[in-house]
Amino acid sequence: MITPKVRAMAAALLLAAAGAQVAGAADFAVERRRMTQEIEALARQTGAETGRPAFDARVMTAMDTVPRHEFVPAEQIDVAYANRPVPIGHGQTISQPYIVALMTDLAKAQPGHKVLEVGTGSGYQAAVMAQLAREVYSIEIVEPLGQQAKRRLGQLGYGNVQVRLGDGYHGWEEHAPFDAILVTAAASHIPPPLIRQLKPGGRMVIPVGAAFMVQQLMLIEKKPDGTVSTRQILPVAFVPLTGGR
Repeated sequence: MITPKVRAMAAALLLAAAGAQVAGAADFAVERRRMTQEIEALARQTGAETGRPAFDARVMTAMDTVPRHEFVPAEQIDVAYANRPVPIGHGQTISQPYIVALMTDLAKAQPGHKVLEVGTGSGYQAAVMAQLAREVYSIEIVEPLGQQAKRRLGQLGYGNVQVRLGDGYHGWEEHAPFDAILVTAAASHIPPPLIRQLKPGGRMVIPVGAAFMVQQLMLIEKKPDGTVSTRQILPVAFVPLTGGR
């Protein structure tokens, strides 16, 4: 039998838990806003180099909306909104928020676009892109990370993101061509399969360079006639792209 006293104590505990959740959500919202302000400040500082002194308002709204704390390991939650990479296990990281925003901005995804991501990782970049594009196809070669990201994105309601386990170097042929392609690991060269799967008029953002060395974030644009132009954006340091090539 549950006594009135026990019932009252249970109700009090539930109210306290609900209050803690509300307070936690508010705290995270404040941290997200601080993070976006830091991104905007960095964009101004690097604008001469990147050509993007201010990011698209839709990109910044996405950065201010996606709950980054849901994409980091529990032991890293206190630095979820720090403007730096965070380790997620298996030798991988969730990228620095500024770099996520920069890559997203350079891709110029529109509401009707189809986007390919090579390197799902935690799923955070896919979640940000899902706010902007119609469909996001993401490939992860590390099976535990891919499975975790797939579950996480589903639980958080990102129904327009599909995650596949595999070698992203070869792209996702059955869903090509893509309006934009993001590669979130450093390649020694620009993968020809990804160039082929980029739609004319599309953009690819990819770090290129040797593993564990300074690489260059590159913007690749495919012209309507199929010709390709490349431009160096910013020195970066990404984990290496793995898989056969």
